Amino acid sequence: MRNYLKHYINGEWVESTGNETEDVINPATEEVIGTISLGTKEDLDKAVQAARDAFPSFSQTSKEERIKLLEDIAAEYENRKEEIIETITEELGSPKSISENVHYMMGYNHFSQAAESLRDFSFIEDRGGHTVMKDSVGVSGLITPWNFPTNQISTKIASAFASGSPVIAKPAELTPFAAIILTEIFDKVGVPKGAFNLVNGSGSVIGDGISSHPDIDFVSFTGSGAVGQKIMENASERIANVALELGGKSPLVVLEDADVEKAARAAVSHIATNSGQVCSAATRVLVPSSMKDSFEEAIKKVLPEFPVGDPQGDNHIGPLVSQKQWDTVQSYIEKGQEEGATLLVGGTGKPDGLDKGYYAKPTVFTDVNNDMVIAQEEIFGPVTCVITYDTIEEAIQLSNDIKYGLAGYVFGEDEQTLAKVASSIRAGRVKINDAEADFAAPFGGYKQSGIGREWGDYGIEEYLEVKTVLGYPKL
Repeated sequence: MRNYLKHYINGEWVESTGNETEDVINPATEEVIGTISLGTKEDLDKAVQAARDAFPSFSQTSKEERIKLLEDIAAEYENRKEEIIETITEELGSPKSISENVHYMMGYNHFSQAAESLRDFSFIEDRGGHTVMKDSVGVSGLITPWNFPTNQISTKIASAFASGSPVIAKPAELTPFAAIILTEIFDKVGVPKGAFNLVNGSGSVIGDGISSHPDIDFVSFTGSGAVGQKIMENASERIANVALELGGKSPLVVLEDADVEKAARAAVSHIATNSGQVCSAATRVLVPSSMKDSFEEAIKKVLPEFPVGDPQGDNHIGPLVSQKQWDTVQSYIEKGQEEGATLLVGGTGKPDGLDKGYYAKPTVFTDVNNDMVIAQEEIFGPVTCVITYDTIEEAIQLSNDIKYGLAGYVFGEDEQTLAKVASSIRAGRVKINDAEADFAAPFGGYKQSGIGREWGDYGIEEYLEVKTVLGYPKL
């Protein structure tokens, strides 16, 4: 059992001023694996004051000091590798291979990349007639989701540290333990007191408290659109800066000359990895009408490559994170059937032999109209839709006929067509033929998928204010 009933404030683990707690459930077994304390407004106020007190000195640390800090964090993160993998597997239900190759590696890459990006980052620029300076944005409140316990919190913290901005972090109640390990890492490597503070708690108390706190200068949130809207409303009352990474319903455009089986495998991998609980997952697959039958057969052929089962075993798909999420996914599968889409594979209920745990069947709908609910709303589970098109122009139109714009994907061979489609998709990140991730490349969305960018130097910029100085002496 992992029982963490303290918060980390001003460089120390301290008791909560309240007595409310919450159990953390292993979604594969439905058993309690630990307990956290739910923080209070008073706990948050203490953390904000600690960050505020740390700001004058932390914001003035040198670039070299911050690079060293990030490198030390990355090194100690490596030392805790096995524990991080085990923790994510337990609290999220992520299969061990995904916990290692995706979750663990993303956290590590953000810290190491931030150190690398910082080496060539300029905080002062002479522009002839004036000088541009970049200062720390100030005290930053970070609110992170449950689906990637290391990814989102690591990219936010790494960028904040690189900029000299002290932070207060609130991880999701469903998956808090990876963030606690990160806190132990920061404590061990000597992050200055008050530069990092962790307060566990509910969205209604700590989340709302962060977004509305008068002494927090910047709020970075990853999560749902509805909560993102509430954060904007809260922050607008004091004109505070916000960065939001919200939902997605990303298209995967399969071109006429694509390898059908490879494209089908890519489509299934998007709903299989992390059980489809990925904001940037491609969950609308656009295929040429002439390819429909062969693509559907390819889906059924490759699906067994992604077995569902115990995350401790050799499986690619684990459970959904909670009973609530399982119920939500089931309701969307039912809705798809009600709307008249054809159920190619999957459906409601749990996979055979998996009665305990929040497991869902990988589900693919065909004969989907882009106006259907299952084609427009983010399901956040192992469910995708196959939509047909007749021309490239129609494929582009369908890709953009959505309120989201987080990611897009294109599969094919002809370079001109690939370039045309990729450049026409209205999204913050577009991948061609499953190109490898680049942690120096900016990540964020268009439209209702968010505001701002994370990762690399763009992530550092989020935690900075720009100052123009006229008549600055030449040094």
